[in-house]
Amino acid sequence: MRISSDHISLRVRYLIIAFFAAVLFVPFLGGVHLFDWDEINFAECAREMIVSKDYVRAQIDFMPFWEKPPLFIWLQVLCMKVFGVGAFAARLPDALTGIATLLAICHVGRKTVNDRMAQIWVLLYVATWLPHLYFKSGIIDPVFNLFIFLAFYQFYRLRNVERWLAPALLGGLFLGLAVLTKGPVAILVAALSLVVYMVWHKGLNGYKPLALLAFAAAVFVPFLGWMLWAAAQFGSSYAAWFLREFLSYQVRLFSTGDSDHGGPFYYHFVVLLIGCFPASAFLFGRKKDETNNDFARWMQILFWVVLILFSIVKTKIVHYSSLCYFPMTYLAAVHIAQMADGRLLLKKYQTGLLYGVGAIWALLIFLVPVVGINKDRLIPFIEDPFAVGNLQAAVSWSYLECVHGALYLVALVIAISMMRKQFLKGFLVLAVTQIMMIQTTIFHLTPKIEAYTQRAAIDFYNGLAGKDVYIHPVGFKSYAHLFYGRKQPAADKLYYLTDKKEESGKLLPPQADQEWLLDGAVDRPVYFVCKVQDAEKWRHDNRVTEVSASNGFVFFKRKG
Repeated sequence: MRISSDHISLRVRYLIIAFFAAVLFVPFLGGVHLFDWDEINFAECAREMIVSKDYVRAQIDFMPFWEKPPLFIWLQVLCMKVFGVGAFAARLPDALTGIATLLAICHVGRKTVNDRMAQIWVLLYVATWLPHLYFKSGIIDPVFNLFIFLAFYQFYRLRNVERWLAPALLGGLFLGLAVLTKGPVAILVAALSLVVYMVWHKGLNGYKPLALLAFAAAVFVPFLGWMLWAAAQFGSSYAAWFLREFLSYQVRLFSTGDSDHGGPFYYHFVVLLIGCFPASAFLFGRKKDETNNDFARWMQILFWVVLILFSIVKTKIVHYSSLCYFPMTYLAAVHIAQMADGRLLLKKYQTGLLYGVGAIWALLIFLVPVVGINKDRLIPFIEDPFAVGNLQAAVSWSYLECVHGALYLVALVIAISMMRKQFLKGFLVLAVTQIMMIQTTIFHLTPKIEAYTQRAAIDFYNGLAGKDVYIHPVGFKSYAHLFYGRKQPAADKLYYLTDKKEESGKLLPPQADQEWLLDGAVDRPVYFVCKVQDAEKWRHDNRVTEVSASNGFVFFKRKG
């Protein structure tokens, strides 16, 4: 079989993109401790799977974990099996997803528009703050979002085709994998988007009902397969219990500000405007292209469905709107390609957004070292004792580090000025500036910020790792003591009730109970961790003695 030069060049292009993505996303993934909660939560689930050798059921503190399905945790387990338990392996699935994402958007861009737009899209995606940063993290959303995007693309391919079975099944499986990654919100987003599309077009607009049925049937295969596996291993009552707890948790997230993460309706509008700079400046104003109207319409629908849905949802967390990154950067890339071709001009409001939002980022980067150097002057104005304690961390700063923010602002001004005359050259300067500054932030600023927020506690946990002790945080929620303390299961820890002994479906073992740790017949030393504002209460408790205090955290040990 002969391979044409076009195929060779296309393969080379994909290899270059994959290499470029690997260089950006893989190095130094383990350079900073995992952040509480989400990163450590999922990594701890993966570690406990390995320790317990139970790869069917997710656990946290060796107790049932029903908040998320296990696909992302399985990916972390695979990476930990190869590279060992640690931050690098925990974040590697997202870095690999970043590589896959850039390859996917290059392919989709080529198929739906052209090569030029595809290349711009890839460059814009890695030059945008939050999409880039998330590939250096250990959270579920990059994997979840990629599966949903691939499902939408396959669904788009179903329109007005005779051979619909393969894209229907493939798209349904992608959406099903998204469900197995994070839950039924994937189906909700897809269903709402389809309803909006049908209202917009007053019907199915070329989509065959049989194709929709095949797509829908394939969606349930991954999750159902896992449930059948779990039922075969642990009984149907476990599967029923998990579904009940899991679905009730999803409802709680939608209806209440769970985990102290509430916020105003416009929360995600602000997050996307600032966090998705510079893509956000090019989101609107593109010229309609009749040759590619349908996929662009799907992207518009996906963007607004996700944004409005999670603006209504009571729980507000930054990454809840991260699915918007795909349609947002797609529509922006189409717009940029049209300006690069001279079909559109840079508008005044876009210039204003580029200067305004860019200046916010530059000012933040500029001020971080200033705050670090002058923290003693700021402390008297801070009312939160824990924040004051965090600022006591010994972190070295220099005014010379302000140059990052200053140079960033200068480069932005140069790039935006160039875009007015030679748009494509100016955009390339902007993209390179963004990539360099994002990498600088990751490697230079993130470790210092982590030193303030949690490193004192993690250093304490690391000091107890591998020792036969209990570590228990009081007054705040954390998973760091489990992961960095390398907690091991006790003999009575692996318990899953599948009968009606308790309404909640679970039975807490003694070592999960604070009173037992304080007064019970413990079989090993017990350490307690609290924040500084709660320390006085424990200092007067004659059952414990203070061991140390550092940067807003106070550590106690049970007497006797």
